[in-house]
Amino acid sequence: MSDKPVEQMSFEEAMAALEDVVKQLESGEVPLDESIRLYERGGALKAHCAARLKEAEEAVTRITLGADGKPDGAEPVDIS
Repeated sequence: MSDKPVEQMSFEEAMAALEDVVKQLESGEVPLDESIRLYERGGALKAHCAARLKEAEEAVTRITLGADGKPDGAEPVDIS
């Protein structure tokens, strides 16, 4: 398992690390102290992945508002 700081990971790296954490915890062969550390890292990895997905979604789509101020669709965002 990599101990690379979570905030420096790409989405793909974080997902792979999270899968590794889950496998280790599910094995039931990890000492309690290590299980706690893995659980905490898993939570950080999950939060990081969720944030990266949200950033990607916002970069691709912008909600458009109608005259009444309610969402009425979405349009691509020009990021160039």
